[in-house]
Amino acid sequence: MSEYIQVGKIINTHGIKGEVKVLPLTDDMTRFEDLNSVFIGDNNTEVEIEKVWYKKKFVILKFRDYDNINDVLSFKNKFVLIHESEAVELPEDTYFIFQIVGLEVYNVEGVKIGKIKEVLQPGANDVYVVKDGSKEYLLPAIKEVVKEIDLEQKKMIIDPLEGMIE
Repeated sequence: MSEYIQVGKIINTHGIKGEVKVLPLTDDMTRFEDLNSVFIGDNNTEVEIEKVWYKKKFVILKFRDYDNINDVLSFKNKFVLIHESEAVELPEDTYFIFQIVGLEVYNVEGVKIGKIKEVLQPGANDVYVVKDGSKEYLLPAIKEVVKEIDLEQKKMIIDPLEGMIE
């Protein structure tokens, strides 16, 4: 498992004083207020958060010692990460998306269905995109379908509804 968790993506700069516009990749966008620092991009550059505010569905971050637009231009299109240890506590039987993506999916008879490539969030419940070669299945993340998730074994057991897997 990764040591870092993506909590946002810097989609642009904001103004000329070194602020960045972040698309939150978390259910609670106010969670940035609880962070003292974050890591940016592939080399995990640590930056200290000086100020957090919101504009529509975006989080605006100002980093300490980054006071000019030119200081943050290289952060554009990079992910904002935190240490796993700073992740919020989840209720039982609730998982982070990064924990679900990559799981091998088997039916209750033990037949491999494929691997989870993506998690969609269209509304009432998440939908798992499972791929097996050229075949792709959409599985609703509901208790009637998902019977077991074993993160240590990196697998999920499902009991698909009729017609779901063909």
